[in-house]
Amino acid sequence: MRRRRLTDLERRSVYERAGGCCEYCRHPFEYAPGIYQVDHIISLASGGSNDLANLALACDACNTLKWMHIQWIDPKTGLETPLFNPRIQKWSAHFRWSEDWLLVHGTSPEGRATVDLLQLNRTGLINSRRALLAIGAHPGAGPG
Repeated sequence: MRRRRLTDLERRSVYERAGGCCEYCRHPFEYAPGIYQVDHIISLASGGSNDLANLALACDACNTLKWMHIQWIDPKTGLETPLFNPRIQKWSAHFRWSEDWLLVHGTSPEGRATVDLLQLNRTGLINSRRALLAIGAHPGAGPG
């Protein structure tokens, strides 16, 4: 059976709902070097759907690292835990920014597992966050 492609309206809805940022690392797509993907939170191969409730906007790196995963090991407890789900969970309930706004810290098992799997503090993101702070466009700090 052939899978249905997302419509332009569905893709536009996902982009608008995301508020201009990757729903995992929070990097603004306006300043991204690559394209952003519509991520299936639960992959089609794992039984997920094209329903808007199963779609999130992800930068290319987060989308690639997440792949088909829906759970990962919480580095604090060593237990397998579900990943952060932007459709049913609020980002600020599972993550917080470091005092200098450069690092993302997981504050829950889901947050810690997601930070670990998606490498939310990879060097390129930290450098980009530093530049975004300098121009007032950081997604979590101050105006912009």
